[in-house]
Amino acid sequence: MEKNTSGNTGLFIPGPTNIPDKIRQALNVSMQDMRAPDFGELTLPIFADVKKIMGLENGEVFIFPGSGTAGWESAISNLLSFGDEVLMSSFGQFSLLWVDMAQRYGLNVHHCEEEWGLGVPLDRYREILEADKAHKIKAVFVCHNETATGVVSNIEAVRDILNDLDHPALLCVDGVSSIGSLEFHMESWGVDVVVSGSQKGFMLPTGLAIVGVSEKALNSRATANLPRTFLSYDDMLKTNVTGHFPYTPATTLFHGLRASLDMIFDEGLYNVIARHTRLANGVRAGVHAWGLSLCAKTPNLYSNTVSAIVIPEDFDSAEVIKTAYYRYNMSLGAGLNKVAGRVFRIGHLGNLNEIMVLQALAGAEMAMHDCGIQIELGAGVAAAQETFLQANDIKVTKAA
Repeated sequence: MEKNTSGNTGLFIPGPTNIPDKIRQALNVSMQDMRAPDFGELTLPIFADVKKIMGLENGEVFIFPGSGTAGWESAISNLLSFGDEVLMSSFGQFSLLWVDMAQRYGLNVHHCEEEWGLGVPLDRYREILEADKAHKIKAVFVCHNETATGVVSNIEAVRDILNDLDHPALLCVDGVSSIGSLEFHMESWGVDVVVSGSQKGFMLPTGLAIVGVSEKALNSRATANLPRTFLSYDDMLKTNVTGHFPYTPATTLFHGLRASLDMIFDEGLYNVIARHTRLANGVRAGVHAWGLSLCAKTPNLYSNTVSAIVIPEDFDSAEVIKTAYYRYNMSLGAGLNKVAGRVFRIGHLGNLNEIMVLQALAGAEMAMHDCGIQIELGAGVAAAQETFLQANDIKVTKAA
């Protein structure tokens, strides 16, 4: 099939997301001396503002050249030791990959394998932690927003379990597709590590692993003995204090991150979160109007940054994605691992508005229709339009 290359490509994967013109322009800068005495004038305010996005008052933010996976690895390698017991769960491709990483590092993983479409198993976490009377479990890991299945988990509830049981384990969170898009309060939720990446809610190219670390987690470095060099928090702390780095940082991306943070604060973080909720409601209305369902099993698990849409059993979602790509010049997210061929994904995060969401729904409708899936053309678009028209457009005025 020959690709349609006219017009703009519709990018509706859950990351990398669309890059706004302001950020693209900010990236167009000359190279600079990353060891210059005034380099901290760029980076130190960025560290402070990223903490605001995460809801972190105490602790530190580290920004590594890398993807979210590098952030995962930093959390494991800096805070734990070989053979340490940790509690983890998998209910999608990315939560599963974090489990795999922990096992490769030689950690003793209590692995709760859940059905894909469910979230963090709170009852099982409570049961396992309650049985851990000797507090051998050193860290509890949670994927806040499972991008493969469009599932969001309740981080506050996990912290409540730890508090109820007076368990001292660190709480480590994958927030790659949630930070800057979904409600997140690192300090008040008692999160010790949160990992994000530049290519999602921050609307940048891939290339920065953005990690928030609590004071409690920083203190645990004293007993952690896993090897780390490039991702060492110790090395970062020594140089970050003046806004510098132990090696060459991604200086260009810092200028883009500065523009991204300015855009988020100009809109207002609470308004950004409300916008993502509004757009996600429109997508879900469209999916239900098609007579289809989401991979996420119940409404309380629905993600506001990505929807994984289950297609009828006799069809292959890869064909829907291929048709959308070649015929309509639009990228939809693929089904991964256990849900390959069963779902396609619409990413609705970052630099996105109602008209762009309607474009995604219209393109998905046509691609499914071309593949023989019996849906009413226009039904999803109309349902989303109605949802948007009924939405409360009053801006939240609380400061970001």
